[in-house]
Amino acid sequence: MDKFSFLGNSEIGSIDELYQQYKQDPDSVEESYQQFFQGFDFALQNYQQPTSSGLVDKEFHVLNLIHGYRQRGHLFTKTNPVRTRRKYYPTLDVENFQLSEKDMDTVFQAGNEIGIGAAPLKDIISHLQQTYCQSVAVEYLYIRHPEILGWMKSRMENVRNTPSFSHEKKRLIFNHLNTAVGFESFIHKKFVGQKRFSLEGSEALIPGLHALINKGAELGAEEVVIGMAHRGRLNVLTNILQKPFKNVFKEFVGDEYEEGISLGDVKYHLGYCSDIETPDGKKVRVNLTPNPSHLETVAPIIEGISRSKIDHKYDKDYDKVVPIVIHGDAAIAGQGVAYEVVQMAQLRGYKTGGTIHIVINNQVGFTTNYLEGRSSTYCTDVGKVTRSPVFHVNGDDVEALVYTIELAMEYRQRFNSDVFIDLLSYRKYGHNEGDEPRFTQPILYKEIARHKNPRDIYKLKLEEEQVVSKEDAKKEEANFNQLLEEELAASKEIDKVVIQRFLHDDWTDYRYSEDEDFVKSPDTSVKREQLINLLERINHLPEDMHFFKKLHKIVNDRKTMVDEDRLDWALGEQLAYASLVTEGHPVRLSGQDAERGTFAHRHAALTIEDTDKRYRPLQHISPDQAPFKVYNSLLSEYGVMGFEYGYSLAKPEGLTIWEAQFGDFYNVAQVIIDQYISSAEEKWGLMNGLVLLLPHGFEGQGPEHSSARVERFLSLAARNNMQVVNCTTPANFFHVLRRQLKREFRVPLVVFTPKSLLRHPKCVSSLAEFEQGGFKEVIDDDNVDVADVKRVVFSTGKIYYDLLARKEELNARDVALVRLEQMHPFPQEQVDAILKKYNNALLHLWVQEEPENMGAWNYIRSKMPNAGIVPVARIASGSPATGLNGLHIIGQNEIVNKVFKGCHCERQLKYCGLQCVEGKSRTEILKQHKYFEEKPRFSI
Repeated sequence: MDKFSFLGNSEIGSIDELYQQYKQDPDSVEESYQQFFQGFDFALQNYQQPTSSGLVDKEFHVLNLIHGYRQRGHLFTKTNPVRTRRKYYPTLDVENFQLSEKDMDTVFQAGNEIGIGAAPLKDIISHLQQTYCQSVAVEYLYIRHPEILGWMKSRMENVRNTPSFSHEKKRLIFNHLNTAVGFESFIHKKFVGQKRFSLEGSEALIPGLHALINKGAELGAEEVVIGMAHRGRLNVLTNILQKPFKNVFKEFVGDEYEEGISLGDVKYHLGYCSDIETPDGKKVRVNLTPNPSHLETVAPIIEGISRSKIDHKYDKDYDKVVPIVIHGDAAIAGQGVAYEVVQMAQLRGYKTGGTIHIVINNQVGFTTNYLEGRSSTYCTDVGKVTRSPVFHVNGDDVEALVYTIELAMEYRQRFNSDVFIDLLSYRKYGHNEGDEPRFTQPILYKEIARHKNPRDIYKLKLEEEQVVSKEDAKKEEANFNQLLEEELAASKEIDKVVIQRFLHDDWTDYRYSEDEDFVKSPDTSVKREQLINLLERINHLPEDMHFFKKLHKIVNDRKTMVDEDRLDWALGEQLAYASLVTEGHPVRLSGQDAERGTFAHRHAALTIEDTDKRYRPLQHISPDQAPFKVYNSLLSEYGVMGFEYGYSLAKPEGLTIWEAQFGDFYNVAQVIIDQYISSAEEKWGLMNGLVLLLPHGFEGQGPEHSSARVERFLSLAARNNMQVVNCTTPANFFHVLRRQLKREFRVPLVVFTPKSLLRHPKCVSSLAEFEQGGFKEVIDDDNVDVADVKRVVFSTGKIYYDLLARKEELNARDVALVRLEQMHPFPQEQVDAILKKYNNALLHLWVQEEPENMGAWNYIRSKMPNAGIVPVARIASGSPATGLNGLHIIGQNEIVNKVFKGCHCERQLKYCGLQCVEGKSRTEILKQHKYFEEKPRFSI
């Protein structure tokens, strides 16, 4: 590629260097330059030397002019339907290329470069003007691949970026445009003032999407996955996905949902799936993903859905599934997740074979002028990050849009990379139909008020071309309006609002969960013989591969653990994956450093020494196993978590996991948590089995490496919407991962995973714990004298091991350490049974490492209102933890000391909790020991 890097250079010296190369080897230069230099040599042979010298210079000037149009023609177009575009300098006037009006009739061989042969300069300019400066503008010369550049030049310049459609196709385009305009007009009249986020001003999108689907089917696509915000969504739902008009009309007036949807969502957030038949008789499954008002959030979701289908449904054939993201101009320019998604486009773990990005460019963001909404020239400049071609199209020219979209689809299918289409248009009303846009955009909206809609503009064009008569056009409009009237009448007969189950074909085998499903976990055990076999495969290093010496030590240490029957966290985790893939469940894990693990515990991908190749033992468990995939992600949380959510959505029988580098890093993806993981089932009836692994634990590593913000998840937890667990044993982690796929429903799983416990000598499990039972929501203390227990201490996660160490030091068998492994859904029956079991207890404590205003305390208090439970925690704080390790240790000791604060029996000289305070009331005991007043001094 470097050898051709000067093809885009406009300096004469570079072209002369290319000419010298051509003389040495004609085949070493691009074909179009071969043609030019052939003509150039011909000119030299047929002109006198004095004349030819001037002509040669001008030939190069014309080449520079051609390059100028290709490179900067997009700055001088007719692509904006309602604004006068900004002026850019220098212009493309011939004087800026050392040419003049006197040269207009001169024939130049440079015409070969644009495919028209030797031609007068005026014809060359006319060709370039039509190609690069009319309704279609294009940015593409920054693409580095000669093949792509040659393809783009040829495809555009050969037809001058000007469509030539048959009368039949033009009538079809008009029909689609008529339904788009007619639908918006009908709703505006029938549901006055109601929000719908109208497509008016950008209705050309509808025939454009029809063309995209049809062309995609022609080129082998079988499925399309669309993500879009709310503008124009109702129009897309009805006129593209064929959602019944009556169902949409019912959503304007309905007051009750069908069974299975508790809260629902506004009509312009809903999803839908349909099988669309193209004019050629091909079937295409079209999926429009539900999404929230966070405008770009849906982009990574649809990428994940698409990749999942490519992997599992279409045998890794990128051409079968086409992701389409429909953006707003302010959103794609302003939302960082758009950049994250673009950066994922060609990565091994996230590639989807190219996304078609269509921007509905209203030229206003809410009320913000586009000049105040971005620093870049175009809203689509993010596309240049991956050197994707970017088209800018006049939204009033529907044929230009259809042509461009078909070209974009051809590009996507040929090169499997992204392409961007900037549809310059406008919105007829304000941000929504209740806004008054003239408050903030008086000049623009004065122009919009007198501007014809795209249908009426196109209708006049077709009438002039005698493709459609006035009578036929009026008849079509009237017929469609009558259809809508009939659908409106039918909507009144519908009892309840119906929300279609998204991706319903993929979810037919799954039901929604019930409260009783969470009382006790199912059996997820695996037979010992199989466990031993799996461990042998996990701990196997092929002899013909050379690995780093420390990797051999890690594997040998794991073998020793197996021999000694004390499996650590990493082995428990890998056993879960190995058992699942042998049972036919694909497993996908991604995150920053997911292959090795942030804390160097997982080592799921082993680098072969002196190479960049890796061996993944979990891919070699058995010949007929399901796939195991682990990927180190880009440094993204929002985009990658959204991608994995979408991936899990399209593969409910697989285990899909996103791991945070540190637990609190998930907060960059809080939108995915709020808008999808915690609420999607209640809003859209959308189940999902995504697993989040969030390393959590206070080890003195500072505020950003301690807390995964348990409190935030629990504040969102209700009605069994997600499972929130904090396991303390490898076996329990093994069982909770397996449990995720061994039930008839799917609910997101949030796991607070350990850091220091990964190598803690007591955080181990025997094989017996893997081959018996299932996940334990609560783990009781088996080292107590039940009748003597005076203090019941509830905790979750790593703090248990700190408490255990002190208990063992004091031999405090009158203190029961109870581990709450699952916080939500709250295991009420099991907790009540424990409280009843220890009926002589005088004190119930909740112990946590986090400050009292964080962690699980407020949630636990709400779930155990009658237990008189008392918190032991750090004092309330605005920051989770201290940055000083020494201060952390002091605070941690205070928490542990407070739990075991009590007295000593003079006779036995050993710790015995509160046994020696007989005759006092419970309140007096608590006051004596100051549990109501004292808190650890340190806000850590």
